[in-house]
This record gives sequence, C-alpha cells and structure tokens, in this order.
Amino acid sequence: MPLVTTKRTGLVDQIIAQIRELVSSGEWPIGEKIPPETDLVSALGVGRNTVREAVRALSHAGLLEVRQGDGTFVRATNEISGAVRKLCGPELRQVLEVRRALEVEGARLAAGARTDGDLTGLKACLTSRDEAVRRQDSAEVVATDAEFHRLLVAASHNPVLISLYEGIRETVASSVATAFNRDAQAVSHAELLAAVRDGDPRRAAEEAGGFLDELLSQIGSESAAEKLD
Repeated sequence: MPLVTTKRTGLVDQIIAQIRELVSSGEWPIGEKIPPETDLVSALGVGRNTVREAVRALSHAGLLEVRQGDGTFVRATNEISGAVRKLCGPELRQVLEVRRALEVEGARLAAGARTDGDLTGLKACLTSRDEAVRRQDSAEVVATDAEFHRLLVAASHNPVLISLYEGIRETVASSVATAFNRDAQAVSHAELLAAVRDGDPRRAAEEAGGFLDELLSQIGSESAAEKLD
C-alpha cells in the first residue's frame, strides 16, 4: 500500500490513519525501522512538524518506538497491544495476569458457545502443539500454543472479548515463549479442551486458570527468593 499525498484538512489524523494501516497490515512489520522523516515528508506532501506530531502520537499509543539517533521502529500492530506492552514492559507476571483475566472468561464462555467447527480447529491446533512439544521445537510450540488460546477465546463468540484478546496476541506469544523457555516444557491443554467439548463452563474456567496460576506462583516464589539473596 503506497503512501499518498494527504488533503489539507486533518493532516495529522490522515497521516496517523495511513501509518496505522501500514503497520496493522504488516507492510511495516514489527521490529523494522519505518522510512526516515525526510522520505515521509516527501511521500505525504506535508511539513516536518506534521509528520513529527503523527509519529509522536503513535509512539505514545505504543505502535511506534522512537530511538534517538537510530530512527523510529514498529513496536506493535495496534493500540491495544501497544498499550499492554507499555503497561507490562518486561514483567511476565503482569502479562500473565492480563492473559488470565481474558482466557478464563473466554474458556468459560466457549464451553457454552463452541461449535463443532470450533472443536475441530482446537483439536487440530492442540495436536500440532503437542507434536512440537515432543520435538522440543520451541518456535512451533510458541506459535501453536498462542494460536490454541486465540481459537479458544474465539470459540466464546463474544465479539468484545475476542477484540480485546486480539489486541494482546503479540504479548501472549511473548509470554508463551518466556514461559516455555524457562524449563523447555509445556503444560498439556487436553483437559481444557475436554471441558470445552463437554460443555462444562466451571471446569473449563478452572483448567484455563490453573496452569497460569502455577506460572504466577512460580514467578512469585522466584521473586521472593531473589529478594532474600
């Protein structure tokens, strides 16, 4: 999607909308540097101050990260993910707490709303995940585990919850990778899938929260030990 010259009304908002679309579509991928300011000024047909204001706004929103002397980089694909990343930073505990809030409710709702198609997708994803665990293929474990949880929340068929969870998908993947790399193991989700399949909301919620509670407890114990050292 090429950049286009903006109209003379609402310039900053128009530039923000164009950059947001380039980021969310993946044309400007996460981690990559965006074009320099001079190129943006030329492509958009606006002044430097207008471009700077738009970049500053998207930086505050968490989509972009300005690194002095190095350029501006894509940090997240949308404002929700960017906000969560800024809120949580490197703190795995906070990420897991956000995941728990959304995934437990997602599992509970999925137990009552899932379709046969949802179950087929969840089962296939879990099979791929478990195979990756056996191979100790960490990249595939992270990808399939994150996808399993996304499909689980999607099976809730609650559009608001799905939208919120979609906003933190990158953060979820990061937390999965961090948790898996701690001991090169992954918790089985077979019982969670069974609870959703059986239409048992209480058990589904317990299974969804259980493994996250274990991780949170483990992190808490490690933090306490570090304070004693």
